[in-house]
Amino acid sequence: MKIVMRCALALIVLVVVSTDESPGIPAFARKYDMSCSTCHAPFPKLKPFGDEFANNGYQLPGQEPPRAYRETGDDQLMLLRELPLAVRFEGYLTWLPDDPVNTDVQIPWVAKLLSGGAISRNVSYYFYFLMNEQGEIVGMEDAFVMFHHLFGSDLSVTVGQFQKSDPLFKRELRLTIEDYRIYSTAVGQSTVDLTYDRGIVLRYGLPTKTDVTLEITNGNGIGPADAQKRFDTDQYKDMLFRVNQEINSSFRLGAFGYFGREKQSDAVNAVWMAGPDLTLDLAPIQLNAQYVFREDDRPLFTPRGALKRTQGGFAEVIYAPDGDRSAWYGVLLYNRVSSDVPEAAYESATASADYMLARNVRLVGEYTYDLQRKTNRLSTGFVVAF
Repeated sequence: MKIVMRCALALIVLVVVSTDESPGIPAFARKYDMSCSTCHAPFPKLKPFGDEFANNGYQLPGQEPPRAYRETGDDQLMLLRELPLAVRFEGYLTWLPDDPVNTDVQIPWVAKLLSGGAISRNVSYYFYFLMNEQGEIVGMEDAFVMFHHLFGSDLSVTVGQFQKSDPLFKRELRLTIEDYRIYSTAVGQSTVDLTYDRGIVLRYGLPTKTDVTLEITNGNGIGPADAQKRFDTDQYKDMLFRVNQEINSSFRLGAFGYFGREKQSDAVNAVWMAGPDLTLDLAPIQLNAQYVFREDDRPLFTPRGALKRTQGGFAEVIYAPDGDRSAWYGVLLYNRVSSDVPEAAYESATASADYMLARNVRLVGEYTYDLQRKTNRLSTGFVVAF
């Protein structure tokens, strides 16, 4: 076992050092000639400035570099000189001592091609293509167009496909391999969760530092269209409403409510969810927490129905000893899901230590203990973006 782990460590070092020599940097940093740490600490986790930049359509007001756009002689046309592209690549070596297959080379674990930017002063886009995720070509996940400052106000509208949990905590930007499990939990035969869907998002920022978000989605994920070229599988639309209040620069509170219906065969399942969330940032420690209560009245789609309740959430602590200039980061993550449907239950504890070999090269060491199944998982690997 010692020989295997030494070989694993040597492979990780070799891969990461060779990646560090790459001259490329992520697309937005490339456009503005800025460090990745301007928006991320560490990547892919966003700083408040990064959130503001994203909400403004990937633009810096009054600081758009003229060299980034073609001179067309038409003041109604903003034509990017180059298509902004970036790559994220990650891989791991995993030890599963309680599994018959107790060692696994998981490289690549994820390889994605990303693009985003301003189409005009108030219109922008973002998408990524998953060229590889856990050994499969997945295709498009996030893919949307955003319209900003509508009617001269702080109203923005996003249309496309996205994660329904994005206004809460963004799963794609977490630092751990372990997921925010409550977001990806579906109950029984229900397909409703808080991950990817197609729809419309309306977001409005009030002068009181209050953000109000309304999502209207198909409610059945991002699967392919049917023979009639329809994405939705029933006549219902799902809705999520959220309010987020910044108390001060270190503390914010949020709450959401979700209601939807889904039809399978001749049975309809009504789903509602609600819960609070918070972020407490007391450098060098940040606490993120989410609670969700869920009720399905017919998740097994039986003729007479059977009410099922599910609840849970996560608590995450991030330690950055030197703030956004830290070379080392530590993460503790606790997941818990309890449900009247036993298959949906889950509980885990995760500890992760990250080292920034470069601003866009992150080494990862992570241990997760599944408290329900009494199993262990130890992973070491890398995440690079260029």
